[in-house]
Amino acid sequence: MADFLVTESGFGADIGMEKFFDIKCRASGLIPNAVVLVATVRALKMHGGGPKVVAGRPLDTAYTEENLALLREGLANLEAHIGIARKFGIPVVVAINAFPTDTEAEWKLVREASLRAGAFDAVVTQHWADGGEGAAALAEAVVKATEAPADFHFLYDAEQPIKEKIEILAREVYGADGVDYSPEAESKIALYTKLGYDKTPICMAKTHLSLSHEPSWKGVPKGYTFPIRDIRASVGAGFLYPLAGRMSTMPGLSSKPSFMGIDLVDGEITGLS
Repeated sequence: MADFLVTESGFGADIGMEKFFDIKCRASGLIPNAVVLVATVRALKMHGGGPKVVAGRPLDTAYTEENLALLREGLANLEAHIGIARKFGIPVVVAINAFPTDTEAEWKLVREASLRAGAFDAVVTQHWADGGEGAAALAEAVVKATEAPADFHFLYDAEQPIKEKIEILAREVYGADGVDYSPEAESKIALYTKLGYDKTPICMAKTHLSLSHEPSWKGVPKGYTFPIRDIRASVGAGFLYPLAGRMSTMPGLSSKPSFMGIDLVDGEITGLS
């Protein structure tokens, strides 16, 4: 119905984008033409070792004043995300989501690092202030990126053994040296293989706050082992989801959720008590 479809996969190239490509594109046959990777100067400073950000508290001046040294340290995280996207063979456009306290020098640094890392382009966007006009340059860059040569491919073959798929993700996406499996995970791998569920994609349950499994590890963690403590099967959805580290899953709804008993009768809401 349109020339372009933009979808938001969420939580970085290591989580949402990887799952969108390896799971959704595999199941649907959809072929992406470009990746738009959103970055902010403030987030990159945090990955460079900036002070902890606490909700409700004023930001440290490290985030609101020019600090090229701190930003430069954090750029490795952006470069890693660009590298992950490029492993799928798709052009990457970095959208530098501008803040009023950013400086031209900081934007220039981000753009230069993005291009060195292999991004097709990197563009400052100010749509929050200028609406569509503030994102026009980004839109133009994305259009050009979709016209560039691409060679989309998955990171793994779904037919590969469970451990091989997990270890490809750990090595190629999370930057780990290896994978450690708990006894529970080992038993699940044996069970799912026996039941024939091993020929499905992997949907990793991992923190979005780090490229690793540990939320406090910023930048680009290296020299660590990626821990799998359990593996669960979503047979209907068609994937296995390993649990990395202390990651927990969201509770599901009961067979009869409470919202089914809520109604609007004569202008009054019923069923809330």
